[in-house]
Amino acid sequence: MPKLQNITFLGYADAKEADDPFKAAFEVAKLCAQYGFTVVNGGGPGVMKASTLGAKSAGGKTVGITFYPADIPVFEGRDESNKVDELVVCKNYLERTLKLLEVGQIHIFFNGGTGTISEFGMAWGLARLYFGHHKPLILYGDFWQEIIFAFTRGMYIRPEERQVFKIVNSPESALKAIVKFENVFYGSDHKHENSTFSL
Repeated sequence: MPKLQNITFLGYADAKEADDPFKAAFEVAKLCAQYGFTVVNGGGPGVMKASTLGAKSAGGKTVGITFYPADIPVFEGRDESNKVDELVVCKNYLERTLKLLEVGQIHIFFNGGTGTISEFGMAWGLARLYFGHHKPLILYGDFWQEIIFAFTRGMYIRPEERQVFKIVNSPESALKAIVKFENVFYGSDHKHENSTFSL
């Protein structure tokens, strides 16, 4: 059974340091790094940069997955101030999205826009297709309750599709969810390094 190593952070690229998604991503990434996990993000600004800064504040490792578009003027692109340890450069946006979902073993979604929605939709669909061997999702923020309720009320959502994610509302509950998923899907023998958080 593979060990849990990589947590992918996804969310609002335009989030500023004073914004809730930025602060939340920073704190969750800090806890993940203290626990010995590697933080993966899209190499850009906002939530992506916040997760890098949070991981770095605890001495953690970070991976950025990006691409350099020639014809997508509204794409946030690579943020050179997001100083990841390892940078993976993809050919296009779709390849980048797939690589983010491939490299991460658990995906955590913060508030965001259409890009976050598309990433969540793909991750949720893949989790259903591979149910039982899927990559768990963590949805950060109580607003996800309303979104999931709207989906289940208006669309054909199978029972197992509600079992692949957990909604959390604090950095501590996010880490608890990660560790619980780790024990279920990746065994419980992960070496937790520099941990200052007690479960």
